Amino acid sequence: MPFASHLWAGVHELWHPVLTGLALLLSVVACAHVILYKRDPRSAIAWIGFVWLMPLVGAVVYFVFGINRIRRQATSLRGNLERHRAHATETACLPEELHRHLPDQARHLEILARLVERVVERPLLPGNRIEPLVNGDAAYPAMLQAIRHARRSVALETYIFDRDKAGLAFARALGQAARRGVEVRVLVDAAGARYSRPSILRTLRREGVRHARFMPSTNLWHLMSLNLRTHRKLLVTDGCLGFTGGMNIRDGHCVRRQPLRPVQDLQFRVQGPVVAHLQEAFTDDWNFTTGESLRGEAWFPKLERSGTVLARGVTDGPDEDFEKLRWTLLGALSIARQSVKIMTPYFLPDPAVVSALNLAAMRGVEVDILLPARNNLPFVQWASQAMWWQVLTHGCRLWLTPPPFDHSKLMVLDGCWVLLGSANWDARSLRLNFEFDMECYDPELAARLEQRVEIKRRDAHQVTLAEVDGRRLPIRLRDGMARLLALYL
Repeated sequence: MPFASHLWAGVHELWHPVLTGLALLLSVVACAHVILYKRDPRSAIAWIGFVWLMPLVGAVVYFVFGINRIRRQATSLRGNLERHRAHATETACLPEELHRHLPDQARHLEILARLVERVVERPLLPGNRIEPLVNGDAAYPAMLQAIRHARRSVALETYIFDRDKAGLAFARALGQAARRGVEVRVLVDAAGARYSRPSILRTLRREGVRHARFMPSTNLWHLMSLNLRTHRKLLVTDGCLGFTGGMNIRDGHCVRRQPLRPVQDLQFRVQGPVVAHLQEAFTDDWNFTTGESLRGEAWFPKLERSGTVLARGVTDGPDEDFEKLRWTLLGALSIARQSVKIMTPYFLPDPAVVSALNLAAMRGVEVDILLPARNNLPFVQWASQAMWWQVLTHGCRLWLTPPPFDHSKLMVLDGCWVLLGSANWDARSLRLNFEFDMECYDPELAARLEQRVEIKRRDAHQVTLAEVDGRRLPIRLRDGMARLLALYL
């Protein structure tokens, strides 16, 4: 025992200065990284304090969790890929055409159109038809009919593709299309494919459908990128008929069937030149996932005008499209004059977005935010509740819509501008996921969607600041702790 004690003492004397020196070195390096790369001073001060209060451990924790590797990983994974831009051959909307299309009270939206073009680097395209489809009851039959009528190509990308009644109907239709000679490509997010057991991928394989998983965690590099998910919902047939919105493929969206967990949602049938923007988003993701480049008339035919809507695709993700949707939202809120109507299932805005909402309300804009009264993710609802006071204090109005859970993602501004698509108002959508939205300039489409918002609002409960402040202390503590994890929800 004395020998062992002397040996341990010797080892301790040898390693103690080494560990002290290592802890000092790592702390200095970590603090230097914080100073150079952390944009938020509050975050920087918190990390520096943590690093010095917890020597060695603090530095290690910072290097593991404090460095934002998301954008760098996404850019390095996708950065060298060739990106096809069919819209280079499309006729962009001329400024005078936009001016004529907008009513007098909405001419200020010309500024928004110029801003979004600089942000997303895609042209605004005229001559589109955008038709809202409510729930899977209307959307799925239209999408299945499009697949069954396809003659040249079918491109489908989704986050969740369940192996249930709805999913099997899509798998069979896709298989039939492939067997009659249609070029079929299906891209399912690797995480979303695991929502049902067994996976729909086995069925697609048996049906002879060419498919792939987006970002499977099959190696260490992809395992480090678990948060990089495709949340896009895209279907394009023959390169000329598109569908997009917030709807996954699962039986719960068929509300009339009275499923166990019904989910309301909006999907949109798209015709006209802007369909090329949907197809570009899909072909980029397919090329990234499989290495196959999809080109030619089967995928990118000449698109004729089909309606009056001026529209543009807005792709967003942690790569070169980083924060394009967030900039679009901030630009729209800064330009709004009369009204802003928002429907979203997950409302966890960052401070800049909260400020933009509040400034709009303080300028006299009617800001209405519709959220589901009962969220399908309780933890997200708790975190959201902890933030409601931030928008209620300055005049925004918040409404809770009754069940079934509403998964719709929609923004209507000044009765003429619509933003629709897959993104939520949270950090996961605006910073981590790959999303696809569309901005549309059209008073008729905006009026139609405003009417739907108004119908939802009639049955909704308006939340008051007194109600939020009156929550019991345990509830407020629970919600506050959930809010601390808002960036990860």
